[in-house]
Amino acid sequence: MKLLIFSLLIFLIAFQEQISCFSFSIPVSPGYYQNGHFVIGGLFSLRVTARYSRFKFGFNDTMTIPEAVIVNLTKNYQHMLAFIFAIEKINKNPNILFNMSLGFYLFNVDFSERKAMESSMALLSGESPPIPNYSCRPEKTDKLVAVIGGISTGISTQISRVLSLYNVPQISYAPFDVSLGTRVQLKSAYQFPVHTAALYQGIIQLLLYFTWVWVGLVVPDDMRGELFIKEITKEMVSHGICVAFSEKGPVFTSGVVVGWYQLLLSITLTRVVLAFGDTHDFLTLVSLILCFAVFGNVWITTSDWYTITLPFQQNRIYTSFGGALSFSVHKDEILGFKDFQRSVQPRKYPHDIFIQCVWLILFECPHFYEHGVKELSQCEQNGSLSTRSVKVWDMSTSPLSYKVHAAVYAIAHALHEELSLRVNGESLDKGGLQAPLPWKLHPFLQKGQGGRNINEENAVNHEVSATKLDIFNYQSLQSGTKAQVKVGEFVFESHSVQHLSLNDKLINLGELHNQAAFSVCRQSCLLGFSKTQVDWNTFCCYDCVPCPAGEITNETDMVQCFKCPQDQYPNKQRNQCLPKVMTFLSHEDTLGAVLFSMAISLSTFSAMILGLFIHYRDTPIVRANNRNLSYVLLVSLMLCFFCSLIFIGQPRTVTCVLRKMIFGVVLSVAVSAVLAKTFIVVVAFKAIKPGSTFQMWMATRLSKAIVCCGSIIQVCICAVWLGTYPPFPDVDMQSEYGQIILLCNEGSTLAFYCVLGYLGFLASLSLLIAFLARRLPDTFNEAKTITFSMLVFCSVWISFIPTYLSSTGKTMVAVEIFSILASSAGLLGCMFLPKCYMILLRSHGHSRKRFFK
Repeated sequence: MKLLIFSLLIFLIAFQEQISCFSFSIPVSPGYYQNGHFVIGGLFSLRVTARYSRFKFGFNDTMTIPEAVIVNLTKNYQHMLAFIFAIEKINKNPNILFNMSLGFYLFNVDFSERKAMESSMALLSGESPPIPNYSCRPEKTDKLVAVIGGISTGISTQISRVLSLYNVPQISYAPFDVSLGTRVQLKSAYQFPVHTAALYQGIIQLLLYFTWVWVGLVVPDDMRGELFIKEITKEMVSHGICVAFSEKGPVFTSGVVVGWYQLLLSITLTRVVLAFGDTHDFLTLVSLILCFAVFGNVWITTSDWYTITLPFQQNRIYTSFGGALSFSVHKDEILGFKDFQRSVQPRKYPHDIFIQCVWLILFECPHFYEHGVKELSQCEQNGSLSTRSVKVWDMSTSPLSYKVHAAVYAIAHALHEELSLRVNGESLDKGGLQAPLPWKLHPFLQKGQGGRNINEENAVNHEVSATKLDIFNYQSLQSGTKAQVKVGEFVFESHSVQHLSLNDKLINLGELHNQAAFSVCRQSCLLGFSKTQVDWNTFCCYDCVPCPAGEITNETDMVQCFKCPQDQYPNKQRNQCLPKVMTFLSHEDTLGAVLFSMAISLSTFSAMILGLFIHYRDTPIVRANNRNLSYVLLVSLMLCFFCSLIFIGQPRTVTCVLRKMIFGVVLSVAVSAVLAKTFIVVVAFKAIKPGSTFQMWMATRLSKAIVCCGSIIQVCICAVWLGTYPPFPDVDMQSEYGQIILLCNEGSTLAFYCVLGYLGFLASLSLLIAFLARRLPDTFNEAKTITFSMLVFCSVWISFIPTYLSSTGKTMVAVEIFSILASSAGLLGCMFLPKCYMILLRSHGHSRKRFFK
């Protein structure tokens, strides 16, 4: 750890400018004074110094270094030039101050709050170093009307602590901070307003444009940073953007650098980083990033602080910050300011002590020391700022320079209003008219009417109705120069009226991002997967789980899978709903063709047996058990085989009704015929004794009565079923995957099972009677065959019920057909095959005469 901190110190010192103005800084700069009827103070920050910085290695070990110049921020000298340019323009316009002039008293306070307070006291006392509560040079202090400064909220606060004691107006050109007035009881701090909602919405729309939803936040360690985190986090969450981390950047001040390793680790693990702040907020952060070679991030910033720090290390800066996108409030160029910058030379402003340092750095001049101060020697005295590289000097007006220029005009117009009231339109006596007391300018500054001229309009402490933000992209030009290129803009009027426009062709997100960067906690969930939030993280971190069976997702990153419509089904990837296929048991199906063939074959076989019985109708074997009942039974069985054909094909209303009704009635006729035969067997063998009381039962009417009664009861049941809740065509969309099964709904399930129950009753009764008659003489005795046939019949239909209930779709229909065929075939085979055998092979031995011998 000690070695790490030591290397960081060496790195910071190594990044001193190649030519520094001072080896070690003095407490307060002497200042740059120009006399006038009224004097405006200016407190600017041109360099970064480290004063007695203390770095902590452990609990007890510390290391200190004396104050030294770390970085000279040459671009910040433009703030002073904007101040001087505004003063000169105002002095050339006799209508503003009634032929009176403005003077100035400028100080460099570095980025030190202590120096800002000391310089503020120097403005009031007229001496540097200052003598508090004393006016040592009245010709300076009595003319002071207002002060412009400082560059940060912290510096502005310290300036206000001094100036507010004397009620001297102060206009801060620092970024707008709503908390500035709450730090101390300020009466004199004015700020240039900015629509914070516009900045927040611009950032949100930019993130959404690139679909960056996993973003880290880096803010200053102050109230401004805390407020930004609170407000931007609320906006991000409401738009579905997650905060990967929120860290407070180390501010470059004397003290202990703590927590920097956590910040660097967070930045390394996050692709897109949003940094809110300015140059003074991230000086240490830039040094840390370059020291540890952190790169590969896309930075979104609220100012171009990365282009200002360490100007002679822009190649390394670009490695880490190339492709950064920054927001800046749109401002028009100040007319004539570029020409003014071209004309600036040390000879033109010989009393400007700050231009000496800037010129040494910009033109890399040899120098020597005189009384501890570097002097120009053999330098380009006639050089022009326009010839310098953009990395050390930018001719375009920076946002802060624009604010400084506007602040001077705001004070000048306040003076104009105050002077106008005093003279009441009369001619001015410049000799007798003294500078107004500073506090008298407050009413005019509060009106916000300062800063207006022919081509610009600025307001102080006033709300703004519409805001236009320019979006810049830090990129390398073809010439190799690293520069900020405008790639778009954001116009904000209200939350409902806003517009983001970007030129994609101009945007370059850096060497590592030829295409758009991808910033999410994890990859999007593909089609067929849904997001499941991870409990320990934010809603942007989630797991992707496959959709359950029967559900799909047709978009990425869906939170919940959904079911397909009933007439559709999911594909195997579960990312699309496909139309289901209409299907039913048809003749083209293999199963349907097999069942159809079986039904036709069995019907033909029944017809053949019927023909055989008709042909041998006079033989004893045919006549023995009432051949008419045999004919009825064979015809009913043949009809049973034929009725199974109605079950094959597309269900319709007629076929659905006929299926159940014909099946129930025809099969009941067959079973009733079997029951009648069973009674005849018993009666036949009881009637062999002459004069038996059972002889009457041998009559044909008995068999007809049993068949008719048994059939009529079933017809009645079917009629009730048909009249209440008959069968109807229906669809089954759930049983078979990807299919819609067309089937017949039984309608009344109770009626359906009543039909089956009645058939079971007839069959059971036949089985019981046949079983009791099984011991009668074998010849011509059908009791045994009836017993076996009823056993088969009952077994089939008992097995039918659970099988039918557990079947779905076409299988259910096939089970029903098979049960009809199997039970009918059982009756046909058990009862008639033995008789056919006897008729064809043994008919000569079967006669009643032989039987009685």
